[in-house]
Amino acid sequence: MWYTEQRDEKGGRIMDERFSTKAQDLQEQLLSLFREGSEEEARAFMDHFNLLMTYYRCAMMEIETKFRVLEEEFSLQHDRNPISGIHTRLKSPQSIREKLIRRGFPVTLDSVEENLTDIAGVRVICAFREDVYYLERALLAQDDVTLIQRKDYIRSPKENGYRSLHLIISTPIFLSEGKRMMKVEVQFRTIAMDSWASLEHQLRYKKGKEISDGVAGELRACAELSDDLDQRMDRLRQILLDSEE
Repeated sequence: MWYTEQRDEKGGRIMDERFSTKAQDLQEQLLSLFREGSEEEARAFMDHFNLLMTYYRCAMMEIETKFRVLEEEFSLQHDRNPISGIHTRLKSPQSIREKLIRRGFPVTLDSVEENLTDIAGVRVICAFREDVYYLERALLAQDDVTLIQRKDYIRSPKENGYRSLHLIISTPIFLSEGKRMMKVEVQFRTIAMDSWASLEHQLRYKKGKEISDGVAGELRACAELSDDLDQRMDRLRQILLDSEE
């Protein structure tokens, strides 16, 4: 599940209770990941897993901070905000386990780091499509960000109509004993793309039932309407910019 950062009146971060998994719940999830071993092995695994998740959480914070800095610079130069919202997500222990098993990888911490690239996720919601590609360029221009994988579902939408720009990047986090490179998935969407994706997810996965071809077709049609909205907004914005010159 993705969460939106909350800030107080002075811009300070407000901790969201949803980010904090209860210790007992987390312990039960982690023990289930390693339930075939002894209790001591399970608890050792849990300690190391918690540490690894802390590293991923720090990586999300690093990337989010980069976007906040870019946002401040852009707002000063252009008198508007390119970012409508930033959401973050750390994969749950159960989701990690299921993905490793589904892909045929061993359920180990080394396997998590080596084989999964979407443990930490940052989603950036932009006003216009131009903002998506501006922020992508600005992020990848930074010398401590390395691009691992890029999938542009905006210019080449998925069959179901889904549009978004996905990046897998590597970035360092700086710890007391040195730096550590971490992978983060970054998703860029416009407001229209995000609205469609959120509603499509609710409809497609409601009660775990398969949707009919007719409903799937309607969802694709709605995706096209969403894309048309983005294009119209882009044209209107350009008209206004031209009128100011």
